[in-house]
Amino acid sequence: ALFAPTTLNQEGLIASVKCKKEFVVLPFSSAEHAKIVKHVKNDRFNPSPFPNSKNNLNDAVITTAQSTITRWPGYTPTPLMSLESIAEACGVRAVYYKDEAHRFDLKSFKALGGAYAVAKLVNDEKKAGRDPSKLTVTTATDGNHGRSVSWGAQLAGCRSEIYIHRHVSTARETAMAQFGANVTRVNGNYEASLAACKADAAAHGWHIISDTSWDGYRDIPLLIMAGYTLIGREVIDQLGAEAPTHCLLPIGVGGLASGIVAPFWQDMNENLPCMISVESYMSACFLESIAAQTPTLVDITEETLMAGLSCGEVSQLAWELLQPSLSHCLAIDDTAVAPLMARFADGTIGGVKIEAGECSTSGLAALLAAKQDPQCWQNLGFNSDSVILLIGSEGATDADIYAELISLGQN
Repeated sequence: ALFAPTTLNQEGLIASVKCKKEFVVLPFSSAEHAKIVKHVKNDRFNPSPFPNSKNNLNDAVITTAQSTITRWPGYTPTPLMSLESIAEACGVRAVYYKDEAHRFDLKSFKALGGAYAVAKLVNDEKKAGRDPSKLTVTTATDGNHGRSVSWGAQLAGCRSEIYIHRHVSTARETAMAQFGANVTRVNGNYEASLAACKADAAAHGWHIISDTSWDGYRDIPLLIMAGYTLIGREVIDQLGAEAPTHCLLPIGVGGLASGIVAPFWQDMNENLPCMISVESYMSACFLESIAAQTPTLVDITEETLMAGLSCGEVSQLAWELLQPSLSHCLAIDDTAVAPLMARFADGTIGGVKIEAGECSTSGLAALLAAKQDPQCWQNLGFNSDSVILLIGSEGATDADIYAELISLGQN
C-alpha cells in the first residue's frame, strides 16, 4: 500500500491515513495471518436496553469513575487511529484503532483501573480518619495491572504487595518495583499467583485490588471496570456521529471488554454493535464459557505470546455483563503477533509508526484471519458498510520483549 501523509483533526484525536486505492493490498503475506482456531456464536446474545444494574456497571458508577479520572493530572484522551489501508484491503467502510500505548505513563489501558480502585480505597480510608500510609494493597498480575496498582499506591501514599507468576518478565517485575512495590514471584501460572495473593492478604489484613471478581468479592473489580469505561466513552466522543458496527475486543478475565461494552450499551441500547471477543486458543476461558453458557475454568498448559490474555477463569462481574452482550467469541493462535507488531512499528499498517504490544495485535489478527475465511466473514456480519473498532490495549510494556518480537516479525 502507498500512503500519503497523516492528518489530524483539531483535537489530534483521530489520525486518518490516506492511501491510493488502486494499490491497496494486505501488508504482509498470508503465511503470517493468524488462524481462527475456534469460533463460537453466542446463543444468549440479546439486543436490549442497557440494564443499568444496581450490582454491576451502571450510570452512577460509570459517571463517577469517568469524572474522577478526567481530573487526574496529565489526563488526555488516547488517540483513535483510522486504518484506511486495512479498511480498503478488507472491503469495509472503516477500521479504527484505539491506541492505549499513550495512557498516562504506563503504556496500557490498565492505568485506568487499578490506580482508580486504589485512589477510591485510600480516599475512603482518609474519610474514616485512618492513615493511608498504614494501608497495604495487593494483587496478582501478568504485569500491566500490577503496574497500575503499584503506581496508584505510590500516588496515594500506601504500600503495595504484588504477586507475579513464573512467566512474567523481569522487566515488568522491575517496572512495578520502581513504583515502590514489593514483588513476589510464584512458581506457577496466573491462578497460582492469585491464590498466593489471596492467602497472604487474608493472613496480613491487606486489601486485594484484583481485576477479577468471585463470590463475595465484587466492589474493587467493579471500580476497576468502571475506570476502563473511559476508553469506550472517549471512542464515542471521538467518532461523533459515526458509530461502529463491530468491536473486536481482546479479552482475558473480561474487565476491559466490559469497559468497552458498557458505555456503548448505554449510548446505543438495542443497537449495540456486534461485540466480538478475541482470545488466545491457549486460554480461551470466555469462549468456552459462552459455549457452555456457564463460567468455565480453562487449565492453561501453554503460554500465549499475548501475555495479558493468558487468563483461565472469567470474572463474575464481567460474565454478568458480557454473557448477554457478546455476539461471538474467537480464539486465535500466535502466528500474527510478531509480524503485526513489526508492521505497526514500521508504519505499514497505519501510515505512521504505532507502538503496539502483543495483545494490541489480537483484534487486527482476528479481523484479517476472518477475511481469509468467507464463511466466518459472513457469520460475523462483515460487509462494505462495516465500521470496525480495534483496541490497542498496550504499547511496549516490556522494551526487551517488544524489541525481540519486532525483530522476529521483520524476518
